[in-house]
Amino acid sequence: MLWSLIKIVVFVLLVAAATLGAGYLLEMDGGVRIAFGGYEFNLTPLKSVIAMILLILAVWLFLKLFGLLIAVLRFINGDETALSRYFDRNRERKGYQALSDGMIALASGEGRLAMAKANKAQKYLDRPELSALLTSQAAEYTGDKRRAEAAYKTLLTDERTRFVGVRGLMKQKLAEGDTDTAMQLAQKAFALKPAHEEVQDTLLKLQAQNADWKGARATLNAKLRHGSLPRDVHRRRDAVLALSEAKGVFEEGVSIESREAAIEANRLSPDLIPAAVMAAQGYLDKGNKRHAARVLRKAWEALPHPDLAAAFASIEPEETPKARLKRFAPLLKSHPEHRETRLLKAELNIAAEDFPEARRALGDLVTESPDARVLTVMAAIERGEGSTDAIVKGWLTRAIAAPRGPQWVCENCHQVHSHWTPVCNSCGAFDTLAWRDAGSGEYGAPMGFEMLPMIVGKIDEEAPAPVPVAQPVEPEIPTPPAADPGPAATPAATKDADSVPDAEILPPEGTVEAESKTGDEKAK
Repeated sequence: MLWSLIKIVVFVLLVAAATLGAGYLLEMDGGVRIAFGGYEFNLTPLKSVIAMILLILAVWLFLKLFGLLIAVLRFINGDETALSRYFDRNRERKGYQALSDGMIALASGEGRLAMAKANKAQKYLDRPELSALLTSQAAEYTGDKRRAEAAYKTLLTDERTRFVGVRGLMKQKLAEGDTDTAMQLAQKAFALKPAHEEVQDTLLKLQAQNADWKGARATLNAKLRHGSLPRDVHRRRDAVLALSEAKGVFEEGVSIESREAAIEANRLSPDLIPAAVMAAQGYLDKGNKRHAARVLRKAWEALPHPDLAAAFASIEPEETPKARLKRFAPLLKSHPEHRETRLLKAELNIAAEDFPEARRALGDLVTESPDARVLTVMAAIERGEGSTDAIVKGWLTRAIAAPRGPQWVCENCHQVHSHWTPVCNSCGAFDTLAWRDAGSGEYGAPMGFEMLPMIVGKIDEEAPAPVPVAQPVEPEIPTPPAADPGPAATPAATKDADSVPDAEILPPEGTVEAESKTGDEKAK
């Protein structure tokens, strides 16, 4: 509306200016005298202006006729397209100008203007690969998916623009959630340009989401071959894919292939914990305990993990607690100050009923990093040393609201997973799970402290204050009660604090710490 008004005002001003100019020329005195040979012409100012305009038109017409003459001569000499080029030159000029203006408009964020220029370019140019490309981009920007899809299909007809069309359709299907069609298009795009990094990543992600592990490994090898992936990252991710392939084979019941795939995955990346566990299980299935222990020890040296300890314990499931403590000595010597090593040593000593040694193994973990597992182990130690139920339940009370400790966390979306997976269940990212602390903001306790008194009642408040755990007093080893020693039955028994029964949960930490006792008082 405003633009139309502006055009009307400009037109009126131009007409007024022309009228004033013509009146001024009529009122002027004098003129122009032209002498040529024996002829002389006297022109008034108005006639002079008209003559100048006619002269310019004559020159323009002469140039056009001269160009046409040249085109005819070329056609006569055998150039069959000379005449068509002459007549199409003006259309091409307009078409390329519209194409240039459309690209500028698209870069400026003017989607509707870019669409209009694309239509104009399509009208004047016989270059569908160019006009369709601009149309597709402008349609994508304005949200016209139907027109964008039609433009991408037009690009498929030209060999030079086929990849652009396939890639555009692939991105559309991904946005629509049609992953099956998107995967087929990604495979076609990868066949056209195997070195294209975006297509490689998209195809690899889709193959991982669809559990096509063999195809994903082929795509990963292509990324390495074309230099879009460092060699160390390739080894790690190839190990993840080999491990995922081993899991799939294991689920199908082909044990020999699953063992070989798991061992291959462990060879590619010895620090990949799930691969080490599966490789050890594969060796155990063949009765090779020595190789299984070696694989787990090597993985433990890279990163101590409770799954490795549980797998190491399963090598000799019938051994006594003292024999198991002795067999675990090589693991306990590696990274002795690591949190996982100290917890493992405490659990082994609990199973062997050496509760003072278990307390010493924990050291200052209760005060420095009191997560649910540490506090649950401390509850088992208190029970083993003969403490009252109030003290044991006090530690369990703290455990329920404490941080969960290290877990499998996606580094892309920070989603917590109960077990390792090659693909994040939340964001679909590949190989992003890491064993680390989830943080208080990424996990919430299933209930608050305010609910605990309603479940377990109150605790006797007249018990003496506890001795700090960081400086434990070594009491005489008491005879443990005949009751079940609780969560310390096996090294993996205290691995997860979620196994604590709700019936053993008591009020907040402040009412519990007042009932702890020294080692000697507990023995009495």
